[in-house]
Amino acid sequence: MGALDHIKVIDFGHYIAGPLAGMLLADQGADVIKIDPPGGPRWDSPGNATWNRGKRSITLDLKTPSDLETAKSLIATADVVVENFRPGVMEKLGLGNKQALTDNPSLVYCSIPGFANDDDRSGIQAYEGILGASAGTYRPMGSSGGKPVYTAIPIASTYGAFQSVVAITMALNARERDGVGQYIEMPLFDSMFQSIGHHGLRVHNAPPAGPTLGDLWGGIYRCKDGEWVRFGGPGNQNFRPFVELAGITSWDSEGLTDFSVPLDDPGFTAMVTDRINELFMTRTAQEWENLIAEAGSEGSVCRTSAEWFEHPHARESEMVVEVEDQVLGKMLQPGINARMSLTPGKVRGPAPTPDQHRVEILAELKAVSNPVKVTSIEDTLRNALEGIKVLDLCIILAGPTMGRTLGEYGADVIKIDNPKRGSFVARHNDINRGKRSILLDLKSEEGRDIFWKMLEDADVVAQNYRAGAVQKLGLSYEEVSKRKPDIIYASLNAYGHVGPWAGRPGHEGFAQATAGMTRRLGGDSKPESQPNPVNDYGTGLMGAYGVALALLHRRSTGKGQHIDSALAYTAMTLQSPYMQMYQGKTWDEPKGIDAMGAGPLDRAYEANDGWVYIHADVSDLAKLSNVEGLSGIESLVGGALGASMEERLQGSSVDTWVGRLTEAGLSAQKVITDVKELMGNPWVVSHGLSLTREHDEIGPVTTCGPSPRLSRTPVRAGRPAPKPGSDAKEILDQHGLGGRFDDLMSKGIILDHGVDAG
Repeated sequence: MGALDHIKVIDFGHYIAGPLAGMLLADQGADVIKIDPPGGPRWDSPGNATWNRGKRSITLDLKTPSDLETAKSLIATADVVVENFRPGVMEKLGLGNKQALTDNPSLVYCSIPGFANDDDRSGIQAYEGILGASAGTYRPMGSSGGKPVYTAIPIASTYGAFQSVVAITMALNARERDGVGQYIEMPLFDSMFQSIGHHGLRVHNAPPAGPTLGDLWGGIYRCKDGEWVRFGGPGNQNFRPFVELAGITSWDSEGLTDFSVPLDDPGFTAMVTDRINELFMTRTAQEWENLIAEAGSEGSVCRTSAEWFEHPHARESEMVVEVEDQVLGKMLQPGINARMSLTPGKVRGPAPTPDQHRVEILAELKAVSNPVKVTSIEDTLRNALEGIKVLDLCIILAGPTMGRTLGEYGADVIKIDNPKRGSFVARHNDINRGKRSILLDLKSEEGRDIFWKMLEDADVVAQNYRAGAVQKLGLSYEEVSKRKPDIIYASLNAYGHVGPWAGRPGHEGFAQATAGMTRRLGGDSKPESQPNPVNDYGTGLMGAYGVALALLHRRSTGKGQHIDSALAYTAMTLQSPYMQMYQGKTWDEPKGIDAMGAGPLDRAYEANDGWVYIHADVSDLAKLSNVEGLSGIESLVGGALGASMEERLQGSSVDTWVGRLTEAGLSAQKVITDVKELMGNPWVVSHGLSLTREHDEIGPVTTCGPSPRLSRTPVRAGRPAPKPGSDAKEILDQHGLGGRFDDLMSKGIILDHGVDAG
């Protein structure tokens, strides 16, 4: 049984975002009917074998009356519709959300356009490169010479799909209360703000912090065999065992492991950098990975995706699964992301061939009358997770993002941090808004007693420690579910909870390194990190998806369950256009920091005052040639076309080219290379994607805001992240423990001061 076994989805998606959202729903049991146009999917890509797996297919020509009526009938009998056309396209066909919800009031209708319906750019064909450029993704790197760096990973489409399925399942939870559906709009441009995260964070009154020796440790290093390894550095609690195993304890006396030393001497900085680089040249990359793992620290070989497909952990953890595709034959694909203990996700079959299920789908339509599931719609808007209480034990980014997302949908989220972990709560202002905060020592018996009391009326427990860590505290799923059997317990970590690497620590960079993301961006030179911490925030969203699925299942069964996701699972999903291994596979996607795009008609070009990103197809060459300044361009191909475009575009400004190309019906956008510029954009600010608010004690703070738009149960950013520990008295009072506040404070079991917002 899957959590969505009773849900019927009509998938009008094309390219990546819509089909990927449909896949994520199908993986959890939904009956997803894929609507293809005549001739098959718009993009003929091996990725379709992944995005359309587990679906049924019917081909419909929506420009013909009979097929249009079939589409209307399918919508009228569905639970969910997914489409990712430009705003207005479905309305012109008579398939828009207003008509659909009138005919089927219980429907959850999700649109995933490139730009929102109220964005001036809504008419632009928002291809991935256009979205990445407009959302500050293609930023210069240290070795790019000031040029923007293109990444082939479709961050916008993937994040649009992630947030769409979260919104859909939240809307289904709301529907369980009253039978009423709603309209969701999840623009891909808006979705990017969840991936930007802390890069968009600004504490306005924060004093500048100078670099210290600790900033030199940790990064990507070349090794004896010419391969590369990513090492975590002093941020990991097990750095000391690494020093001992690496045989560099003598560095202590030289001051090379005193991470608080300020870097105000360029000569000293250069010397330390050289010493660290020389150290990593003494062993092979695999030897370093083994040594780092033995130390219990964080590290990974920077592998290619092809190498990761063959890795024992990728196979044993089932983040790589085998599928018998009907076109490409036996292949390896990304596995299930959000995993459930009672309603396990499953790849339920290969991608269908176009129109494969026409006969049975049409037969089902004839047999089904269109029941009116709702007689009236409530006027009062409510939160999708009204009444849901979450205990959030998570740290850093992925886990707290899950809790923050649940809070945006209306859950009461209590953030529990360790008062003895350090002097600050990392990334607090970014990921703990909308929550209440308590600093509680769960290593103490009294602290755990308070946790058990808080658990009594909780619905969700969230944690993101590596496998085995919560068991030591006695707070594992097994222990928690004994006390509260209907609890939903969400676990996130780096590499998953099964397989040989389940116990290894890791953060964003290590999922990127091991699954091929750093090699994909860096190309044949040094591996490079993706511009945003996309695995962290994406895994938080997938955790929230799992919680929403589990809540939906619990509403009908009364049963809780354990869900999990991992950064490495998300790294597979983010790379889904390329993550198929089959006979004849070629790895030919753009890579390297010199890549400006996917080709001469899909790339960034330098204008006389900045950079502009252009997308056109070969069929658009005549249009392109009619643009002022580009006449005759249609006669050129390949490198000659790119060279001519480079020369010509330098003759005018970015705004001039965007205006000319857009007027000609082509896609173009300015390449935003500074996130501050994006966060200050008036449209972005007015739509709550950039929020500047007063925080306790530290003044104004700017953060990224939530992106999904739900018509009945809108998301809300919630209050600014509170001062860590400041809600302790209120939380204790709520649980009948207020009389113990002073005693607990005196013992250090709780604190309401002394720990800062990081």
